[in-house]
Amino acid sequence: MPKSSSSNAQLPPPPGRDAALFLDFDGTLVGLAATPEAIEVPPALVPLLSDLRDLLGGALAVVSGRQIDAIDRFLAPLRLPAAGEHGVQRRDAKGGMQEQRPPDLVPILDVANELARIHEGLLVERKHGAIALHYRLAPQLEAVCRDAMARAIEGRPQLELMHGKFVFEVKPSGVNKGLAIEAFMTEAPFAGRTPVFAGDDTTDESGFAVVQPRGGVAIKVGAGPSLALHRLESPRAVYEWLVQARDLLAAPDHHKASPRSPA
Repeated sequence: MPKSSSSNAQLPPPPGRDAALFLDFDGTLVGLAATPEAIEVPPALVPLLSDLRDLLGGALAVVSGRQIDAIDRFLAPLRLPAAGEHGVQRRDAKGGMQEQRPPDLVPILDVANELARIHEGLLVERKHGAIALHYRLAPQLEAVCRDAMARAIEGRPQLELMHGKFVFEVKPSGVNKGLAIEAFMTEAPFAGRTPVFAGDDTTDESGFAVVQPRGGVAIKVGAGPSLALHRLESPRAVYEWLVQARDLLAAPDHHKASPRSPA
């Protein structure tokens, strides 16, 4: 269960050369926006991530609720190892893609589309293996959205309802960011490294639950209770932390002057 709060979490140490760095996208690398397509990617973010990937021997991955092709579009021309849709899709460091066969989501899509037709401000997002119902523009409809999507999956144990920031998402059961990170940690170049994961939402808690028992660093971005023992206040703070990490890793005497990641 979530334990730490904004007041008692610590600032994270910069990742060392032995780190495997996992980063959420929305709310962590980029600020949240009214709609998924309205986000703004800072111009310096892509070269920064490219530098960090190279300095970490390729051990940097994006772990997101978005589809991988959307991540690629926003970070073009960079193509990083990535987990999309909370792990429904996963691309390893060699570029190999693994995708779970999507369940029948037509009934869920019909329910979400009907809600969006009736209520202004709702946005339906059809993914490869999930349906997301966004209510950021109509926060007063949270209970309506939750109840309708919960009813839509009744009697379908292969599906589960997940609540994120102003979104309810129906996805395959037994899929989460923690399992995606575990899968990466069995493969080169991530295996044998110290995992570091930063995320801002309740959907990232499964990732925090994986990295901390491995001696890694979990970083909650923003306010709210969390399992993570470290915290950064905003995507801007994440960016500055990543710049610091890049500069330290690139320093010629880094291997002598800086400690290894916590183990």
